[in-house]
Amino acid sequence: MKALISVDMEGISGIVHSSETNPERYDYQRGRELMTAEANAVIAGVLDAEPTADVLVADAHGTFRNLLPEQLDRRARLVRGKPRALNMLAGLDEETDAALFVGYHVRAGEGPGVLAHTMNGEILDVRVTGRAPDEEVRGTGRGPDEEVRGTGRAPDEEVRITAPKPGEGVQVTAPKPGEDSRTTARSLGEIGLNAAMAGHLGVPVVLLSGDDAACAEAAALIPEAVTVPVKEALGMAAAVTLHPEEARDRLRRAAADAVSRRTEIPPLCLTGPLDVEVDLASPHTIDLATLVPGVSRTAGARTVAFTAPDYGTAYRLILLLAQLATIRPA
Repeated sequence: MKALISVDMEGISGIVHSSETNPERYDYQRGRELMTAEANAVIAGVLDAEPTADVLVADAHGTFRNLLPEQLDRRARLVRGKPRALNMLAGLDEETDAALFVGYHVRAGEGPGVLAHTMNGEILDVRVTGRAPDEEVRGTGRGPDEEVRGTGRAPDEEVRITAPKPGEGVQVTAPKPGEDSRTTARSLGEIGLNAAMAGHLGVPVVLLSGDDAACAEAAALIPEAVTVPVKEALGMAAAVTLHPEEARDRLRRAAADAVSRRTEIPPLCLTGPLDVEVDLASPHTIDLATLVPGVSRTAGARTVAFTAPDYGTAYRLILLLAQLATIRPA
């Protein structure tokens, strides 16, 4: 059995501010230690369920050089540094049996969510056209008191999602000719974009941890997945958080459960061709984006669009746009 654990930083228990996630800020070392400890809890959970598993851990925050190699569980292998293929999912392939997302955050424009964004501060929204299956199920929210499967955002708020039949991937297809893409587009952040890339390779995302908003986002996309809310977001830089040791205990148990049930959790599959719209914050980035073959500026002041034959192509183009957004005018 092979598992990939993708570890971001903003959704780690105890972390609420960029001073804890930015290498140039005073509290970053403490953030690295919290991040590494949660990764170790999930590694332990995977190996509790599958003692002979091949476990890869992808450092998936910022520079991709945050996890402390000397403190990481020696039974796992670490994927570190950039640039690299598949970005936050480096190490994932068709032979992987399960993906686990640790320390993830809600997408830009949603919330309240701790340090909410999509890839970087320059990407405001990513919309991928498609339509979900007809079968409907419901999932309700829960706070950080208990790890749950398919949790929603708040205790009194119902999340309506669509789900596949058991054993089938979540299929989302492009709209019919003439349909308004704005009415069928699904906004995706890092959770959805990465889950769909895993699904493109046939790999289910079986676990996600982060704040309650991130867990709700995951539940709406993959209701069968196990979610572990380690904090309740109060705003962009505030949360009610579990004690780190309590969070790690819950993560270990949840990871073992998720891996044990991996065959019951379908991959998120977005079938092509796919129409993609990306809202960008900087006019300079939009100018650069239109130099990429197939990418065009739309009527909106900040939106570029392209059509991809499959999700793997769409994912790589979105990653390229995110990199272009880091280039500043000469």
